[in-house]
Amino acid sequence: MGKMATELKDTKKNISRSILLGAAFLMATSSIGPVFITQTTVFTQQLAASFAFVLLISFLLDIVVQVNIWRIIAVSGLRVQEIANKVVPGLGILLTILLIVAGLAFNIGNVAGAGIGLNAMLSLDPIKGSMISATFAIFIFVVKETGKLMDNVAKIVGVVMIILMIIVAFSTSPPVGEAVIHTFVPSEISIFAIITLVGGTVGGYITFAGGHRLLDAGVKGMEALPDVTKSSVTGIVITGIMRIALFLAVLGVVKQGLAIDPTNPSASVFMLAAGEIGNKIFGIIMWAASITSIVGAAYASVSFLRSFHPIIDKYQKWITILFILMSTITFGLVGQPVHVLILVGALNALILPLALGTLLVGAYKKDIIGEYKHPLWLTITGGLVVIIMGVFGITTLIEQMPLLFYMY
Repeated sequence: MGKMATELKDTKKNISRSILLGAAFLMATSSIGPVFITQTTVFTQQLAASFAFVLLISFLLDIVVQVNIWRIIAVSGLRVQEIANKVVPGLGILLTILLIVAGLAFNIGNVAGAGIGLNAMLSLDPIKGSMISATFAIFIFVVKETGKLMDNVAKIVGVVMIILMIIVAFSTSPPVGEAVIHTFVPSEISIFAIITLVGGTVGGYITFAGGHRLLDAGVKGMEALPDVTKSSVTGIVITGIMRIALFLAVLGVVKQGLAIDPTNPSASVFMLAAGEIGNKIFGIIMWAASITSIVGAAYASVSFLRSFHPIIDKYQKWITILFILMSTITFGLVGQPVHVLILVGALNALILPLALGTLLVGAYKKDIIGEYKHPLWLTITGGLVVIIMGVFGITTLIEQMPLLFYMY
């Protein structure tokens, strides 16, 4: 009898570890999308080895944001929009609208990225490639054990991306020593790059994908906090490893004085690093990054709708599939909506401070978190991130509005 109890306990522990790792990979792979790859490439071109300092600061800020959000979600047992509605009635609805608009717009870009990836891999037409990719993403939500399959796909794809990126990074012979020195003593600092990276890693729907995944898997309550914290940090570490590998690959190309194609900088780096094989690797990484971002964006966006009506909760899988179909059809009809992405990119920078600020207030309301005491250091550092991201988010939105009207 004792042996059976021990085996059951070990099985539950393994399941819990799998869920925690799956949530970490879901968040990480959701953030590693087409925009992630392009941002890292462009900023490395601009800042060279000093981009390492940007990576360090954004990494620390990402941890503060994600640990705060995941802990408060877990201890309350509530989704972000539910907490927001308890803090200020109606605020959860506003957050949901912002996140769904941003999630849908960026998912069109993710679908486009998947098409580009299959084009590089198999020379498929990008539109056909996007449709094939959307079908694969939809399949994940059709199967009976969606959560388990989603976790496994995120883990496998994440590991493949990291391995391939490290291979490419080594092939360019980057000046690692110089990068290490500039991590702590940069010759140039870009606040804009830091804010952009933080927004791209834990902004918008991305950080909520993993937090809500844990909640759906039943990982909640004060007793789960150590595991939740570990999972949240793991997600950021996975993202950081990928970002560092891509940074080193681009840095190696830049230091060799090779000309990167400004019209497609990311693909250009892989071609310069490893020729036609590099182009195929770019295709695999771009497709993998895009497909996981499609899944993460759709899952997180619909998870914000679930608490508003029992029918939405009941048919969440089909609503998620509809979300993916809408993204794919839009891309197929009109291509990537650049104008919308510009405005939504600015709005996305505002979602993080609004959501994080709301959760920090909720962390001190007993009707939300009970007897839980939120660590003071997390509150202070989280509050600083809210202020910094809020100020720069508003500035970015103001700067982008004239450009948007000009383009129209």
